[in-house]
Amino acid sequence: MSMKPQNLGSIPAETVRIAWAACPKGTLAMRLRDVLGDLYQDEQFIKLYPVEGQPGYAPWRLAVVTVLQYSENLTDRQAANAVRERIDWKYALGLELSDAGFDYSLLSAFRTRLVEQQAETLLLDRLLEVCKQRGWLKEGGKQRTDSTHVLARVRSLSNLECVGETLRAALDDLASLAPDWLVKQVTPDWFERVPPLRGELSLAPSAESQRTALAQQIDADGLHLLQALESPDAPDTLKDEASVQLLRRVWQQYYDLSGDRAKWRAGPQESSSEGIIRSPYDPGARTGKKREMTWLGY
Repeated sequence: MSMKPQNLGSIPAETVRIAWAACPKGTLAMRLRDVLGDLYQDEQFIKLYPVEGQPGYAPWRLAVVTVLQYSENLTDRQAANAVRERIDWKYALGLELSDAGFDYSLLSAFRTRLVEQQAETLLLDRLLEVCKQRGWLKEGGKQRTDSTHVLARVRSLSNLECVGETLRAALDDLASLAPDWLVKQVTPDWFERVPPLRGELSLAPSAESQRTALAQQIDADGLHLLQALESPDAPDTLKDEASVQLLRRVWQQYYDLSGDRAKWRAGPQESSSEGIIRSPYDPGARTGKKREMTWLGY
Protein backbone atom coordinates (compact mmCIF):
# COMPACT_ATOMS: atom_id res chain seq x y z
CA MET A 1 0.00 0.00 0.00
CA SER A 2 1.52 3.28 -1.11
CA MET A 3 0.79 6.83 -0.04
CA LYS A 4 -0.15 9.59 -2.42
CA PRO A 5 0.13 12.91 -0.50
CA GLN A 6 -3.13 14.82 -0.36
CA ASN A 7 -3.70 18.44 0.58
CA LEU A 8 -5.52 19.10 3.80
CA GLY A 9 -8.27 20.87 1.90
CA SER A 10 -11.25 22.68 3.34
CA ILE A 11 -14.17 21.29 5.31
CA PRO A 12 -17.26 20.67 3.14
CA ALA A 13 -19.77 23.49 3.60
CA GLU A 14 -22.64 21.17 4.52
CA THR A 15 -20.49 19.45 7.17
CA VAL A 16 -19.64 22.85 8.67
CA ARG A 17 -23.28 23.94 8.74
CA ILE A 18 -24.63 20.75 10.31
CA ALA A 19 -21.76 20.43 12.81
CA TRP A 20 -22.23 23.93 14.22
CA ALA A 21 -26.00 23.53 14.23
CA ALA A 22 -25.70 20.30 16.21
CA CYS A 23 -22.85 21.51 18.45
CA PRO A 24 -23.11 25.32 18.76
CA LYS A 25 -20.44 25.41 21.48
CA GLY A 26 -18.12 23.17 19.53
CA THR A 27 -16.39 19.98 20.67
CA LEU A 28 -12.80 18.91 21.25
CA ALA A 29 -12.62 17.43 17.75
CA MET A 30 -13.95 20.63 16.17
CA ARG A 31 -11.57 22.83 18.17
CA LEU A 32 -8.70 20.56 17.16
CA ARG A 33 -9.47 21.23 13.49
CA ASP A 34 -10.05 24.96 13.93
CA VAL A 35 -7.02 25.68 16.10
CA LEU A 36 -4.58 23.01 14.92
CA GLY A 37 -5.96 22.35 11.47
CA ASP A 38 -2.50 21.99 9.91
CA LEU A 39 -1.17 19.84 12.73
CA TYR A 40 -0.48 16.81 10.52
CA GLN A 41 0.28 16.69 6.80
CA ASP A 42 0.70 13.64 4.56
CA GLU A 43 4.29 14.67 3.78
CA GLN A 44 5.27 13.96 7.38
CA PHE A 45 4.46 10.26 6.89
CA ILE A 46 5.83 9.77 3.39
CA LYS A 47 8.80 7.71 4.64
CA LEU A 48 6.45 5.17 6.22
CA TYR A 49 4.93 4.06 2.89
CA PRO A 50 6.40 2.47 -0.25
CA VAL A 51 6.57 4.42 -3.49
CA GLU A 52 4.47 1.92 -5.46
CA GLY A 53 1.26 0.12 -4.68
CA GLN A 54 -2.40 0.80 -4.16
CA PRO A 55 -2.99 4.23 -2.59
CA GLY A 56 -3.82 3.99 1.10
CA TYR A 57 -6.08 6.01 3.32
CA ALA A 58 -4.76 9.53 4.04
CA PRO A 59 -2.27 9.11 6.93
CA TRP A 60 -2.92 12.60 8.29
CA ARG A 61 -6.52 11.56 8.92
CA LEU A 62 -5.39 8.35 10.65
CA ALA A 63 -3.06 10.46 12.81
CA VAL A 64 -5.90 12.79 13.85
CA VAL A 65 -8.17 9.81 14.56
CA THR A 66 -5.41 8.26 16.69
CA VAL A 67 -5.16 11.43 18.77
CA LEU A 68 -8.94 11.67 19.21
CA GLN A 69 -9.12 7.96 19.96
CA TYR A 70 -6.59 8.33 22.75
CA SER A 71 -8.32 11.40 24.19
CA GLU A 72 -11.61 9.49 24.50
CA ASN A 73 -10.09 6.09 25.35
CA LEU A 74 -11.77 4.31 22.42
CA THR A 75 -10.98 0.96 20.83
CA ASP A 76 -10.06 0.80 17.14
CA ARG A 77 -13.56 -0.37 16.25
CA GLN A 78 -15.18 2.40 18.33
CA ALA A 79 -12.92 5.03 16.73
CA ALA A 80 -13.75 3.81 13.21
CA ASN A 81 -17.45 3.93 14.10
CA ALA A 82 -17.02 7.50 15.38
CA VAL A 83 -15.60 8.53 12.00
CA ARG A 84 -18.74 7.16 10.32
CA GLU A 85 -21.30 8.31 12.87
CA ARG A 86 -20.14 11.51 14.57
CA ILE A 87 -20.52 14.85 12.86
CA ASP A 88 -17.78 16.57 14.89
CA TRP A 89 -15.26 13.91 13.84
CA LYS A 90 -16.22 14.38 10.18
CA TYR A 91 -15.69 18.11 10.75
CA ALA A 92 -12.19 17.48 12.18
CA LEU A 93 -11.28 15.17 9.29
CA GLY A 94 -12.80 17.37 6.58
CA LEU A 95 -15.20 14.66 5.38
CA GLU A 96 -18.58 14.78 3.70
CA LEU A 97 -21.50 13.79 5.89
CA SER A 98 -22.08 10.79 3.64
CA ASP A 99 -18.50 9.51 3.97
CA ALA A 100 -18.45 5.83 5.01
CA GLY A 101 -15.10 6.07 6.81
CA PHE A 102 -12.65 3.16 6.82
CA ASP A 103 -12.16 -0.30 8.28
CA TYR A 104 -10.95 -0.25 11.88
CA SER A 105 -7.96 -2.47 11.02
CA LEU A 106 -6.29 0.51 9.34
CA LEU A 107 -5.61 2.07 12.75
CA SER A 108 -3.64 -0.94 13.93
CA ALA A 109 -1.73 -1.07 10.63
CA PHE A 110 -0.94 2.65 10.94
CA ARG A 111 0.46 2.24 14.46
CA THR A 112 2.49 -0.77 13.30
CA ARG A 113 4.07 1.36 10.57
CA LEU A 114 5.02 4.00 13.13
CA VAL A 115 6.65 1.44 15.41
CA GLU A 116 8.46 -0.50 12.68
CA GLN A 117 9.92 2.72 11.24
CA GLN A 118 10.80 3.95 14.76
CA ALA A 119 8.54 6.95 14.25
CA GLU A 120 6.25 6.27 17.21
CA THR A 121 7.02 9.69 18.71
CA LEU A 122 6.12 11.54 15.51
CA LEU A 123 2.56 12.33 16.64
CA LEU A 124 3.67 13.77 19.98
CA ASP A 125 6.73 15.53 18.60
CA ARG A 126 4.66 17.29 15.96
CA LEU A 127 2.09 18.38 18.56
CA LEU A 128 4.83 19.79 20.81
CA GLU A 129 6.42 21.55 17.85
CA VAL A 130 3.18 23.32 16.95
CA CYS A 131 2.54 24.27 20.58
CA LYS A 132 6.01 25.82 20.78
CA GLN A 133 5.46 27.73 17.54
CA ARG A 134 2.24 29.19 18.91
CA GLY A 135 3.90 30.13 22.22
CA TRP A 136 1.87 27.69 24.31
CA LEU A 137 5.01 25.93 25.56
CA LYS A 138 8.26 27.59 26.55
CA GLU A 139 11.36 25.84 25.31
CA GLY A 140 14.01 24.98 27.87
CA GLY A 141 11.75 25.08 30.92
CA LYS A 142 11.37 22.43 33.58
CA GLN A 143 8.25 20.29 33.66
CA ARG A 144 7.06 19.53 37.18
CA THR A 145 5.62 16.12 37.94
CA ASP A 146 4.28 14.46 41.04
CA SER A 147 7.15 11.94 41.16
CA THR A 148 9.26 13.81 43.74
CA HIS A 149 6.94 13.15 46.66
CA VAL A 150 6.78 9.47 45.66
CA LEU A 151 10.58 9.19 45.66
CA ALA A 152 10.80 11.10 48.93
CA ARG A 153 8.27 8.78 50.59
CA VAL A 154 10.14 5.70 49.39
CA ARG A 155 13.39 7.03 50.84
CA SER A 156 11.85 8.36 54.02
CA LEU A 157 12.67 6.53 57.26
CA SER A 158 10.83 6.38 60.55
CA ASN A 159 12.02 8.69 63.34
CA LEU A 160 13.99 5.96 65.11
CA GLU A 161 15.46 4.66 61.86
CA CYS A 162 16.47 8.15 60.81
CA VAL A 163 18.54 8.92 63.92
CA GLY A 164 20.08 5.45 63.93
CA GLU A 165 21.01 5.54 60.27
CA THR A 166 22.31 9.12 60.56
CA LEU A 167 24.69 8.01 63.30
CA ARG A 168 25.69 4.96 61.27
CA ALA A 169 26.35 7.09 58.16
CA ALA A 170 28.55 9.48 60.15
CA LEU A 171 30.49 6.58 61.71
CA ASP A 172 31.04 4.99 58.28
CA ASP A 173 32.49 8.22 56.90
CA LEU A 174 34.68 8.84 59.93
CA ALA A 175 35.94 5.26 59.83
CA SER A 176 37.17 5.76 56.28
CA LEU A 177 38.63 9.25 56.90
CA ALA A 178 40.22 8.87 60.33
CA PRO A 179 40.04 5.26 61.54
CA ASP A 180 42.79 5.62 64.16
CA TRP A 181 41.10 8.61 65.78
CA LEU A 182 37.63 7.02 65.70
CA VAL A 183 38.68 3.77 67.38
CA LYS A 184 39.77 5.80 70.42
CA GLN A 185 36.33 7.41 70.73
CA VAL A 186 34.10 4.34 70.74
CA THR A 187 33.78 1.65 73.38
CA PRO A 188 33.20 -2.10 72.82
CA ASP A 189 29.54 -1.87 73.87
CA TRP A 190 28.84 0.31 70.80
CA PHE A 191 29.23 -2.78 68.62
CA GLU A 192 26.63 -4.63 70.70
CA ARG A 193 24.10 -1.99 69.68
CA VAL A 194 24.90 -2.13 65.96
CA PRO A 195 22.13 -4.58 64.84
CA PRO A 196 19.19 -2.29 65.77
CA LEU A 197 20.83 0.54 63.81
CA ARG A 198 20.65 -1.19 60.45
CA GLY A 199 17.40 0.50 59.51
CA GLU A 200 15.43 -2.74 59.96
CA LEU A 201 12.39 -2.29 62.21
CA SER A 202 12.22 -6.03 62.79
CA LEU A 203 15.45 -5.77 64.81
CA ALA A 204 14.26 -2.83 66.92
CA PRO A 205 12.28 -3.34 70.16
CA SER A 206 8.51 -3.52 69.75
CA ALA A 207 7.59 -2.02 73.15
CA GLU A 208 7.34 1.77 73.16
CA SER A 209 9.35 2.10 76.37
CA GLN A 210 12.16 0.01 74.92
CA ARG A 211 12.15 2.00 71.69
CA THR A 212 12.38 5.23 73.70
CA ALA A 213 15.27 3.78 75.69
CA LEU A 214 17.01 2.82 72.45
CA ALA A 215 16.47 6.34 71.10
CA GLN A 216 18.01 7.78 74.28
CA GLN A 217 21.02 5.46 73.92
CA ILE A 218 21.48 6.44 70.29
CA ASP A 219 21.30 10.07 71.41
CA ALA A 220 24.02 9.52 73.99
CA ASP A 221 26.27 7.89 71.41
CA GLY A 222 25.65 10.69 68.94
CA LEU A 223 26.31 13.44 71.49
CA HIS A 224 29.49 11.66 72.60
CA LEU A 225 30.68 11.59 69.00
CA LEU A 226 29.81 15.27 68.41
CA GLN A 227 31.62 16.31 71.60
CA ALA A 228 34.66 14.27 70.57
CA LEU A 229 34.68 16.05 67.22
CA GLU A 230 34.85 19.40 69.04
CA SER A 231 37.86 18.36 71.11
CA PRO A 232 41.30 19.82 70.24
CA ASP A 233 42.75 16.46 69.18
CA ALA A 234 40.02 15.87 66.57
CA PRO A 235 41.14 16.39 62.95
CA ASP A 236 39.80 19.73 61.71
CA THR A 237 38.64 18.27 58.41
CA LEU A 238 36.16 15.98 60.16
CA LYS A 239 34.12 18.82 61.66
CA ASP A 240 33.07 20.06 58.23
CA GLU A 241 32.26 16.63 56.85
CA ALA A 242 28.75 16.56 55.33
CA SER A 243 27.64 13.55 57.38
CA VAL A 244 28.80 15.24 60.60
CA GLN A 245 26.89 18.42 59.75
CA LEU A 246 23.85 16.28 59.02
CA LEU A 247 24.26 14.51 62.36
CA ARG A 248 24.07 17.85 64.17
CA ARG A 249 20.93 18.89 62.30
CA VAL A 250 19.15 15.59 62.86
CA TRP A 251 19.93 15.63 66.58
CA GLN A 252 18.47 19.13 66.82
CA GLN A 253 15.32 17.95 65.08
CA TYR A 254 14.71 14.70 66.98
CA TYR A 255 16.06 15.52 70.44
CA ASP A 256 15.37 18.28 72.95
CA LEU A 257 18.88 19.47 73.82
CA SER A 258 17.85 22.34 76.09
CA GLY A 259 18.12 20.49 79.42
CA ASP A 260 20.93 18.70 81.23
CA ARG A 261 20.05 15.52 79.38
CA ALA A 262 18.77 15.24 75.83
CA LYS A 263 15.16 14.08 75.56
CA TRP A 264 13.63 12.09 72.70
CA ARG A 265 10.85 14.10 71.09
CA ALA A 266 7.41 12.69 70.35
CA GLY A 267 7.95 13.98 66.79
CA PRO A 268 10.71 15.81 64.92
CA GLN A 269 11.06 19.53 65.50
CA GLU A 270 11.70 21.61 62.41
CA SER A 271 14.85 23.64 63.03
CA SER A 272 14.75 25.73 59.85
CA SER A 273 12.58 26.68 56.92
CA GLU A 274 14.31 24.01 54.81
CA GLY A 275 12.18 21.19 56.20
CA ILE A 276 12.67 18.09 58.32
CA ILE A 277 15.30 15.62 57.15
CA ARG A 278 13.81 12.14 56.73
CA SER A 279 16.86 10.16 55.60
CA PRO A 280 20.64 10.69 55.84
CA TYR A 281 21.06 8.98 52.48
CA ASP A 282 18.91 11.53 50.67
CA PRO A 283 18.85 14.79 52.66
CA GLY A 284 16.82 16.45 49.91
CA ALA A 285 13.80 14.27 50.74
CA ARG A 286 12.27 16.33 53.53
CA THR A 287 9.00 17.05 55.26
CA GLY A 288 7.96 20.62 54.53
CA LYS A 289 5.26 22.76 56.13
CA LYS A 290 3.68 26.05 55.18
CA ARG A 291 0.90 27.27 57.42
CA GLU A 292 -1.55 24.35 57.60
CA MET A 293 -0.10 22.44 54.66
CA THR A 294 2.42 19.63 55.21
CA TRP A 295 4.09 17.64 52.41
CA LEU A 296 6.92 15.22 51.81
CA GLY A 297 9.15 15.94 48.83
CA TYR A 298 12.11 17.98 47.60
